[in-house]
Amino acid sequence: MYQEAADPVIQGLDEPCPSSTCQNHVATTMLTATRQSLSDHTIGKDPQAVRTGQRQNRGMRTRLGCLSHKSDSYNDFTAILLDKPNRALKRLSTEEATRWADSFDSLLSHKYGVAAFRAFLKTEFSEENLEFWLACEEFKKTRSTTKLASKAHRIFEEFIDVQAPREVNIDFQTREVTRNNVQEPSLSCFDQAQGKVHSLMEKDSYPRFLRSKIYTDLLTQTQRRLS
Repeated sequence: MYQEAADPVIQGLDEPCPSSTCQNHVATTMLTATRQSLSDHTIGKDPQAVRTGQRQNRGMRTRLGCLSHKSDSYNDFTAILLDKPNRALKRLSTEEATRWADSFDSLLSHKYGVAAFRAFLKTEFSEENLEFWLACEEFKKTRSTTKLASKAHRIFEEFIDVQAPREVNIDFQTREVTRNNVQEPSLSCFDQAQGKVHSLMEKDSYPRFLRSKIYTDLLTQTQRRLS
């Protein structure tokens, strides 16, 4: 993920913040400042500058949304499941949760595995990698040729373009190849970028997830249910 220029408001996050109330206050202050900055810079600017400012503002909102929820805990995982937490846990067996450690693809093939991994990535402020990978998987299911181009451009602007709101960490060559692919989109136009992001998560985030409190707590909870 790209590094933004230093900003007095953002630098304030480096100061200790002992309570969730304090974190919420910082998040609110930052969002207000960002909105004001966008408004101030919109006046008199050309459309391209306005669009750039809007992308940066959306990216800031994405990061701020994680600020008050940043914790490496089992409760974070259960809070984001589509089902009620207790019902979800009853459906998740220890064997299923243990299988997530067999391979990264095993984790991604299970809906609760994806939910747990997303919760972990949020603690590292890197959930955009998973969101991009999932967006590509959904994109490949597109059957309408009229929708293919609009979906491709939306994914590119959201995750691939320079200073995109949720820019993923890929090399320049892959970004440019993808940019060209999107000009004449096909179901495989994101394959190279998706492969790079998959490899990054598999080698970097996935091993840390298996050692995380989210995963170990989840295993403990499923085992307790059997005892």
